[in-house]
Amino acid sequence: MIEWLLTIAVAVAFVLVFEAEVAKPFRIPSPSMEPTLHCARPERQCRARFSDRVFACRFCYHLTSPKRGDIVVFQTPAVAAARCGFSGTYVKRLIGLPGERWEERNGYVYIDGRRLDEPYVRSKERDVQTHPVVRIPEGRYFMMGDNRSGSCDSRAWGTVARNDIIGKVVATYWPPDRLSIR
Repeated sequence: MIEWLLTIAVAVAFVLVFEAEVAKPFRIPSPSMEPTLHCARPERQCRARFSDRVFACRFCYHLTSPKRGDIVVFQTPAVAAARCGFSGTYVKRLIGLPGERWEERNGYVYIDGRRLDEPYVRSKERDVQTHPVVRIPEGRYFMMGDNRSGSCDSRAWGTVARNDIIGKVVATYWPPDRLSIR
């Protein structure tokens, strides 16, 4: 009996440490990252029967810096609750890096005056918004959803502090037909 309890205790401890320090699971609750990451119907604009579930690597950014194009999990700024209707943990694509100038013209993103190539944004998910140039402060990042017409992101609530980034999305583990490594 003691051996059995010890085995269970070690297994539980391993899972807790793994989740806290290595990779934490997250569910995709909204259509902001469609079609890259799916949310579940009947939510408007969601394409799947089940929401994707992803692992965020908590230690990856201790080894390397966040890069443009990474899909990241982060804590939103407080203003997100007022502007988007909910706050907490978001999953978005990292678009702008510290020190860069970001702008949007008719739905296309420009970084330091050059149009960003965004193959992950489909034309029907692209909006037609125009936003003036924003200089991204040091230690902060500009996040956007791939479904631009259905994403409440840095355009609404501003940049994300480096300390608020939880981790890089490294894998989709659910549903089984969506298994992938990123």
